[in-house]
Amino acid sequence: MTNNSSLVPGSLILITGGAGFIGSHTCDALLTSGYRVRVLDSLDPQVHGKERKLPAWIDRRVEFYQGDVRCRDDLARAIAGVDAICHFAAQTGVGQSMYEIHSYCDVNVGGTAMLLDVLANSDHGVRRIILSSSRAVYGEGAYLCPACGPVFPPLRSRAALEGSEWRIFCPSCCEPLEPLPTAEGKPLAPISVYAETKRVQEELLRIFSATYGIPSVVLRYFNVYGTRQALGNPYTGIGAIFVTRRLSGSPIAIYEDGLQGRDFVNVRDVVQANLLALAHVTSGCDVFNIGSGERLTVLDLARHVCRELATPEEFLYQGQFRVGDIRDCFADLTKSRSELGYEPAVPFAAGVAELVSWARGERRDDRLEEAESALRVRNLM
Repeated sequence: MTNNSSLVPGSLILITGGAGFIGSHTCDALLTSGYRVRVLDSLDPQVHGKERKLPAWIDRRVEFYQGDVRCRDDLARAIAGVDAICHFAAQTGVGQSMYEIHSYCDVNVGGTAMLLDVLANSDHGVRRIILSSSRAVYGEGAYLCPACGPVFPPLRSRAALEGSEWRIFCPSCCEPLEPLPTAEGKPLAPISVYAETKRVQEELLRIFSATYGIPSVVLRYFNVYGTRQALGNPYTGIGAIFVTRRLSGSPIAIYEDGLQGRDFVNVRDVVQANLLALAHVTSGCDVFNIGSGERLTVLDLARHVCRELATPEEFLYQGQFRVGDIRDCFADLTKSRSELGYEPAVPFAAGVAELVSWARGERRDDRLEEAESALRVRNLM
């Protein structure tokens, strides 16, 4: 039976993966808004370091459980008495997912399946589920062909990439395409293992929500950046990777030609969306894009980082590419604005300045070359 009653201050919210980047910021916002917060997090060494210590920024008011979303007992304990769940626990590296295939499927798909299985087979009071998904489910974004109109092109061929042809062409007339904002209705076309795990997560939640009448919201985050992003994780978070490289005195590695289009959205805007999703009135499973709505290039980000650090623009161009990377995708926010009330508020330059200022005082571990080596040995780069 559908329970669409509103969550009110004092409600208990469970955040899986709540000790991480987006989760910890969401904890802070929920506490400020008067909610009670419980976190289930495994403190994965790739994110939290070998010591697996709870980050100092986790508020003492948070009820913290160290556990794994793949473990039935851990989940059963965590959902007791909970009013809503923000399911953020996931592995998030596109490149790494192409060779740690079982691990990504196990954590992302298996963890989600276990969460829903526990809910289906227990007496609980959960009235809302929020899932952090990704723009990766789209594959390439939407494009416009001057001759043929809107186009959803296929994955670029390896032969084209090996020939340093980075552009996207119309599959009908072979004209170069121009990127368009990507709306939620675009056909999904995952091109990495990570992306496919997020698509399956969405489908599992959609089926579960329809079957058990628990309203849910899927948020497709675009390229999130900001404070608390793991500075020692070379597999995800391009902003953090670029900052770490320059603070370590190393050049920023630029794949392809640096003109890949991305939608960089600040974590504070993502947190705004998370809280709006908890308040969103729905009887089904609604899907929303969460981005800035602005197309910037990878090179734009690199230049902003160097400017904020007051360091020379030292970029390493080697004509390299990574299997599973797309050329362009940025968010159409029409639906998010009209139905969710979402409005990004953090200007890109201000957000990068905030990230750089924070990173200067944090422990950093530049492991990019290690990550690239793992891709090269498998012919993924």
